[in-house]
Amino acid sequence: MYFLDRQRGIDPAKVFRTGAGFTYPLKKRRDGSYVVKSGETLRVCMTSDFFIEEADPWREEAWRIISLRPDVTFYLLTKRPERVAACLPRNWGDGWENIFFNVTCENQKRADERLPLLLELPFRHKGFMAAPLLGAIDASQYLATGQIERVLCGGENYDGARPCHFEWVQDLSRQCREHDVTFCFIETGTKFVKDGRTYTMPDKRLQSVMAFKSKTSYEGKPIQMNLHDSLGLPIPEEVLHKRWYRESCRECGSKMVCNGCSNCGLCD
Repeated sequence: MYFLDRQRGIDPAKVFRTGAGFTYPLKKRRDGSYVVKSGETLRVCMTSDFFIEEADPWREEAWRIISLRPDVTFYLLTKRPERVAACLPRNWGDGWENIFFNVTCENQKRADERLPLLLELPFRHKGFMAAPLLGAIDASQYLATGQIERVLCGGENYDGARPCHFEWVQDLSRQCREHDVTFCFIETGTKFVKDGRTYTMPDKRLQSVMAFKSKTSYEGKPIQMNLHDSLGLPIPEEVLHKRWYRESCRECGSKMVCNGCSNCGLCD
């Protein structure tokens, strides 16, 4: 993200509230319908950290926006699970159904620091992201609790990318299969080591295809997000967002966790 911020001319050391994007979940079309459809997933603050200290002044408003869209899944990711309990809204209770909460674990040290905290926090849907995966991770004891519903995995990219070893990915995939937890290998990263050979793949599309072809991804027990409308009523199946994919999406490592193609035409 530091590399991408520099590419955009943004100082990565500065944390700021976005403009119109902050209220994007509430944006409507002229006919009054929401731009973000019921059943879609929104990844929040993916170039920073939802629980970073500098965001404390406006996090309450972010919670309010999330509460107004109980029909949309909000994906939260943090490196700061130790701050989370003090940052939850007053009406949190035992958790909101439309939040999928995740911590990052790039190696065993971080897994042993963050996964115990993840398990203690009051969220109904939990997962972790091993991306970039920088070392072998034994997460068996945490997966065995039944609380973790999904693990995302991928290699590192951009400046100074460190290698991701295929055996690390295979072992984490095996652990998830043993505990029937969904495992998604989204991309190899720029430096990928397999059978003692290092492959350099700066093209992220190729990384994604290679991850898909590795056959390490696994769909575990169903993740049931019980989304509802503002009145607390379940969303009819015919109203929920239907994923649509291009032919080029067929071998994409992220397909399992993607909203599908918006058909914006940018890749034509």
